[in-house]
Amino acid sequence: MALSRSPTLYQINTRVWLTELSRTLGRRATLDDIPDRELDRLREMGFDWVWLLSVWQTGAASRQVSRSSDVWRKEFEETLPDLREEDIAGSGFAITGYTVHGNLGGDAALARLRERLGKPGLRLMLDFVPNHTGLDHSWVEDHPEYYVPGSELDAAQAPENYTWARRKQGDLLLAHGRDPYFPGWPDTLQLNYGNPATQQAVIGELLKIAGQCDGVRCDMAMLVLPDVFERTWSIPTQPFWPNAIRRVRERVPDFCFMAEVYWDLEWTLQQQGFDYTYDKRLYDRLREGHARPVREHFHARMDYQNGMARFMENHDEPRAAAAFSSEVHRAAAVVTYLSPGLRFFHQGQLEGWRKRVSPHLIRAPLEHPDEALEQFYERLLAAIRQPVVRDGQWQLLECVPAWEGNWTWDCFLAFAWQGPDDHRLLVTVNYAPNQSQCYVRLPFTDLEGGQWRLEDQMEQARYDRDGSDLHAHGLYLDEPDWKARVFSLMRIS
Repeated sequence: MALSRSPTLYQINTRVWLTELSRTLGRRATLDDIPDRELDRLREMGFDWVWLLSVWQTGAASRQVSRSSDVWRKEFEETLPDLREEDIAGSGFAITGYTVHGNLGGDAALARLRERLGKPGLRLMLDFVPNHTGLDHSWVEDHPEYYVPGSELDAAQAPENYTWARRKQGDLLLAHGRDPYFPGWPDTLQLNYGNPATQQAVIGELLKIAGQCDGVRCDMAMLVLPDVFERTWSIPTQPFWPNAIRRVRERVPDFCFMAEVYWDLEWTLQQQGFDYTYDKRLYDRLREGHARPVREHFHARMDYQNGMARFMENHDEPRAAAAFSSEVHRAAAVVTYLSPGLRFFHQGQLEGWRKRVSPHLIRAPLEHPDEALEQFYERLLAAIRQPVVRDGQWQLLECVPAWEGNWTWDCFLAFAWQGPDDHRLLVTVNYAPNQSQCYVRLPFTDLEGGQWRLEDQMEQARYDRDGSDLHAHGLYLDEPDWKARVFSLMRIS
């Protein structure tokens, strides 16, 4: 089944989900226990992709680090005041092997779940962590040359970045995985991309994953770019992603690659073969609460826009319901999810959950849904399901002052979607804490000489306008603070 031009993804914390199912079933749940009705429900909501977070094998050594870190434990206790030791299973990104964890049912259970996902038309995305492994990966014993080594001087100068790896063949000082701006992650070991054998081994793991799912979300994908890797480790390396992506697509032509990426390296990774890259820049500008930087972000070329993964929250970011006030949340969501690219939702976002759950934890706190926010997302998802939004043409619209000296025009964002069936959608948002006015220039060439109806899909509101006036002046808006509208535009005479 062909995907839409702007597909929709739902991220699920797999271990947390199965913990909740276990409580219901009265026994340990595996991937086989995920009900078909839940998969059908996700497809009915309009999702194309399900990203199952943290399905891979992890180890005891990394788990012990998670349990013994005072800093992490403080965070865990803020999430779960009744924290138990068994709630801390270790980070799902400290991977010891790309086989499905036995507690989840193993590789066979994943294969059966993937088959069940495919029946309603869902595709499966899984994690791929290129930069590092868990502490007790088999390569530590069998292929220590795959890792970045350390010296006693390195350890003395930056003890947080190195650790003694325990081996039957003799302990070695190895580097923790890290990025160039922060201390190392103490439950990981850094792979050495300056070693061609390491790159080949990692590609082998990626090829294995490609037989188990339809796409991967690549953790901190920019860390293995040659310039970033050399800046971090002073080790020169050859490009990894173009070769790795080519190798996978020789075997699975439509395999999807999504990059977690920051530092304005999105376009770099898109050029190296990624289908989608995180749009953290849009998220940050929406958090700042000013329309103009958001509008300027949408001036980028369309091939870049179509490759962005737009989100309001994920497992790394605060919950949207906690990070945004109620009114701003709704306005930002309309901007985020009615833009082109991949629409990326996180488990609990639609219900308004407020507590972020660390990837080290396998249990979430009990939270009650925000019914008003649930109703908002029901309407928004209905809008996103329309063919015009999934496969139509998007464009940013010009907003102009409603009168001379009217500065509030600068508070607006406006988009248009046009479908092959001539279906039209007009999105307008007053992204500001004040009443604002403007005229929105409409791109439609057939407005003159008719009457047109605008129906707001986010609430029951209908407006009739003269087409000649719309053509000559644009659509006049006078909106309260943070007001978002999604208009269908239809000729009625």
